[in-house]
Amino acid sequence: MITLASDFGTPYPAAMKGVLCRRTDARLVDVAHDFPRQDVRAAAFWLREVLPYFPPAVHLVVIDPGVGTDRNAIVVRAGEHALVGPDNGVLLPAARRLAGSRDAALETYVVDETRLDPTEPAGGPVGPSATALSADSDAGENGGGREGPASATFHGRDVFAPAAADVHEAGVDAPADLEWLDPLDGDPVDCSLPEPTLEDDRATGEVLVIDDFGNAVTNVPGDVLAGCDRIVANGEPVPVGETFAAVPVGERLATVGSHGYVELDVNRGRGDEAFDLAVGDRVVLESAGTDRAN
Repeated sequence: MITLASDFGTPYPAAMKGVLCRRTDARLVDVAHDFPRQDVRAAAFWLREVLPYFPPAVHLVVIDPGVGTDRNAIVVRAGEHALVGPDNGVLLPAARRLAGSRDAALETYVVDETRLDPTEPAGGPVGPSATALSADSDAGENGGGREGPASATFHGRDVFAPAAADVHEAGVDAPADLEWLDPLDGDPVDCSLPEPTLEDDRATGEVLVIDDFGNAVTNVPGDVLAGCDRIVANGEPVPVGETFAAVPVGERLATVGSHGYVELDVNRGRGDEAFDLAVGDRVVLESAGTDRAN
């Protein structure tokens, strides 16, 4: 199995799938292609929460604002999984979760793009220079003897998809056998999600992500709501509910999301608008409720 995740929208993921289908018979599963554009942290958070529910797989991830620069393309082995994508931190939170420990040692390899066999489109090279390339008798093999990817702006198609297919075919437990992979010298770029400050009756955190429903997901662990009927969120009293329907339609609430963090939401509405919150905003939660046991 190969999963795909990106911020591409459409139609770019189709080109990646085309490359994959030409190199492997693996089952292809889309995670999402509508992650916030160029938002490494948001993608890292969601991948950490979603990918552990998959069986062993290769995970192709392309949230890559540094495409075409000198950032590395990497393969990370994490337990029975491998992740393929840019070395910008987007892979690390999920890799640690898949490996079973925040402190787990991760095998990380760098993709040598000049040794990675390209996947040429049917009919040969395309684009403005296609005619010149095909007419040049000294152009060489594999699309004119180019080195590295055909496009400096679409490594998802030209680097990461071929790499993911070949890792799948070699086996997740044997990436070192691939001649175009070299052990990473040093540590990969990390993306550490911020930690909240927890005190006796007060938690200070921030909004990590806002989902498509408008739920404002914080980095505050859900157990801070235990025993509370209500809290004070950024100075305003808010009821606590286990479900959205715990409050009337259109009313605000604090709840614990499926990921285990406190969310500030609205029943059938948008929490980000009701609480006037954006990603990165500070959130202060204070105890203000009675113990449900009483």
